[in-house]
Amino acid sequence: MSLERLFSDLRPEVGHCLDRALSGAELGVDDAERLLQLEGAELLALQRAADVARLEDKGDDVTFVVCRNINFTNVCYVGCSFCGFSRHKTEADVFDHPMEVLLAKCRDAVARGATEVCIQGGIHPNKDHTHYREILESIKAAHPELHIHAFSPEEIDFGHRKSGMELSDYLRWLVDAGLGTMPGTAAEILDDAVRNEISPRKLKRDRWVEIVKAAHGIGLRSTSTLMYGHIESPRHVAHHLGLLREIQQETGGFTEFVPLGFIHEKNVLFNHLGARPGSSAPEDLRLVAVARLFLRPWITNVQASWVKMGPKLAQVALMSGANDFGGTLMEESISRESGSDHGENLPAEDMRRLIREIGRTPVERSTTYRVLRRFDDPAEDPPSLEPRVEPELSGPTRSRLAQGRAAR
Repeated sequence: MSLERLFSDLRPEVGHCLDRALSGAELGVDDAERLLQLEGAELLALQRAADVARLEDKGDDVTFVVCRNINFTNVCYVGCSFCGFSRHKTEADVFDHPMEVLLAKCRDAVARGATEVCIQGGIHPNKDHTHYREILESIKAAHPELHIHAFSPEEIDFGHRKSGMELSDYLRWLVDAGLGTMPGTAAEILDDAVRNEISPRKLKRDRWVEIVKAAHGIGLRSTSTLMYGHIESPRHVAHHLGLLREIQQETGGFTEFVPLGFIHEKNVLFNHLGARPGSSAPEDLRLVAVARLFLRPWITNVQASWVKMGPKLAQVALMSGANDFGGTLMEESISRESGSDHGENLPAEDMRRLIREIGRTPVERSTTYRVLRRFDDPAEDPPSLEPRVEPELSGPTRSRLAQGRAAR
């Protein structure tokens, strides 16, 4: 079989676009929109091109971070239609953790090898900017070694408006208290027509951009994200990616790009407002691949979100342009409350195994992508730091196990 036959059903314009991307040319928004709609053999060619670009950009290392998510409250009155996490303060399953609970979660994270805690919560109407600083100061006092990745632009917007400070001064005030980096969440789709449909009370596009640029301007780095699989079009996604690239070209402050598939089962956006039922597997892989080709060389870390895709599809994403497996999480509430069934914790030993299954090298990183430890040799892997959980066994199995122990 000749190589030409492998690409015989690739349209010339698609082949030209992929060739330009691999040659280092900057793709346009129209190019991204076209690539985000590829199917069949053209999708496979896109994935292969993105994997080649990934190898050129990042090599065969797959990074991950040992971290714990901590949601300090689920009280939120913003009312985003895609959220299954938020509660009003009168609901039965509401929580607003006191500081001792947050510190206990941090102690547990450190015992399990975490270098990062990711802290976010609902927009609680009875809180103000001082609560955010208190969280930072308390954790830093108890665990100065932990990197605190905290407070989305929505939370920054809320605290800033309460503070009366200039935005850059408010961000410096949080950094002085221990803030290390900022999640680039609350982005969803950076188009106000979409935002007015899915989250009309949330901060608008220009305010999100203002906060992110202000953070980068004082040296506070952030991730970049996009939520897809609901009411957006490929055009919206392409423009969103274009905006992220423009910001990165100006500030250089993004550490990575994280595509976040919409989890649909338990929220208003799907059940009452007619959104699509989340992203398909081809859509997940298209976005990872397009992100790799479109954002390079400005953003070269592209994450496969195992909590959204599931670990097995995330492996395929790592063969389609992604180079990062994300975090262990240890605790995950936001996707779970919307209906995700991929679990809340992916231990480091499982990440290493999944990475090795696709022929790559696991590398533990810091939040800002500093290499902490390479795992070139599986025989030298450290023991698990995860708490042992005994499996539930049926009655006959328990009896046989007990007999075997007695015989020994």
